[in-house]
Order: sequence, then C-alpha cells, then structure tokens
Amino acid sequence: MNNASLAIRKVLVPLDFSDPSLQAVQYARRFADPSGAELVLLYVIEPVAYPAELGVVINLDADLAERAMSELEKLRVQHLSDLSARCLVRNGVADAEIVATAKSESADLIVIGTHGFSGLKHFLLGSTAERVVRDAPCPVLTVRHHVTADKG
Repeated sequence: MNNASLAIRKVLVPLDFSDPSLQAVQYARRFADPSGAELVLLYVIEPVAYPAELGVVINLDADLAERAMSELEKLRVQHLSDLSARCLVRNGVADAEIVATAKSESADLIVIGTHGFSGLKHFLLGSTAERVVRDAPCPVLTVRHHVTADKG
C-alpha cells in the first residue's frame, strides 16, 4: 500500500453541538491541517413525529435549518477560519443522512463524537455513531468525550 492511497482530502464532521461532537471538530482539524483537507461540517435535522387526531403529523421546523446553519457558520469562523471548511444542513434520520452525505461528498474520513452510553440508555437511545461505523463508505474515527474530575 502506498501513501497516496491514504491521502485525506475531505473530512466529514457530523455535529449535534454536544461536547462530544465539538471535541470531534478538534480531532478532525488535526487530520485536515497537515494535509490541507477540506472539512465538511454537517448538522442533521431529524423530523419530529407526533400523534394527531387524524394520524401522525411530521413537523419539520423550517426555522431550525436556518438556526443550525448559523451555528455551524459561527463555529467555522471562530475555530476553523484558517482551514478550508464549509457547512451543510440536511433533513432526515441522522445516521442515514451522515452516510449519504459521506457518499455524495466523497469523504475520505468521518470524525464523529459519541456520548459513550452503555446499558439501558444505549439500548433505548441507540447509537448514531455505531450505525455510521457499520454503514459508512470510508473510515470512521469515533471520539468519545471524557470529562475529567476537578482535582482541586
């Protein structure tokens, strides 16, 4: 295997603005900086379904897309202005949209934060990162957020 096959030109970074996802941005930066790779920051708006008298209503908050793009742009300007980075907002199921975006963008790497839930919480909430790892068209780096105790 030669080094050209390991070239990273585009890194997809899915965000939900949690601490783990923000930490993933810093890891992605470490891959993008030396190689000059482009970072693609992705936020996925999952539709909210709720029961109504005549069936299930799916609510897609149009204002949410605008707010998400604004937050992504603020993050890009504050932390990634020296790198090639752009922002995307998609609607759908998070893991499916992350995988689809990785394919359509020809991502060489996905860097995704994980909450590290286990046990019942993992069973009930599932793991977007786990499903992305299983279905992704490229390597995936999962970044687990570690909270350190104050030693004061």
